Amino acid sequence: MATQPEPDAQASPSQAAEAADALVVFGITGDLAKVMTFRSLYRLERRGLLDCPIVGVAANDWSVEQLRDRARSSIKGTGEPLDEQLFKRFADRLSYVHGDFTHPATYERVGRAIGAAQRPVFYLEIPPFLFGTVIKGLSEAGLTKTARVVVEKPFGHDLASARELAAEIHQYIDESQLYRIDHFLGKMGLGEIIYLRLANAMLEPLWSRHHIAAVEITMAESF
Repeated sequence: MATQPEPDAQASPSQAAEAADALVVFGITGDLAKVMTFRSLYRLERRGLLDCPIVGVAANDWSVEQLRDRARSSIKGTGEPLDEQLFKRFADRLSYVHGDFTHPATYERVGRAIGAAQRPVFYLEIPPFLFGTVIKGLSEAGLTKTARVVVEKPFGHDLASARELAAEIHQYIDESQLYRIDHFLGKMGLGEIIYLRLANAMLEPLWSRHHIAAVEITMAESF
């Protein structure tokens, strides 16, 4: 359940525990949304973990009905069973803003779309060269004070370019507001855990649900 809105303030580390009251997905007409994002959000809806409006933003001149049709076809295309009543509840959360990411008017429309949201999450499923442009646009529209921003891989192509991109982004938001995500990082290693367990007679009886509640992966990397 969403908590009561708080006064505008600079984001803090404790903000991470607060529920988002709006999710804005830049690049929602792209391949990542088609293959993964819609299905993941639908699963959250099914589990009762989705409690906010979802605003899609892209350059395509779509209607909200076209976005909902894309969501439906994307979810079905992944092989996910589709419950009509559940999908309707999910689809009702969707709205759409189209526009050029370099134009201030686009961010004004995004602001109107999220209304009085105090803790929006902006998810950037866009090429990295647009990260700075979009975050700047959001900042200049007054939308980042208490927001969180999620950026997809790759975050630079080496250490120097990653630091350069981070410095650009830090002109507009604090590091505590920035979340870098790589949905494939560590996938191979995680998949090998089961083989390590089965091949090791010492670990096999201990690595079970009776002794392990969860596996947590931490990437301790400094930019």
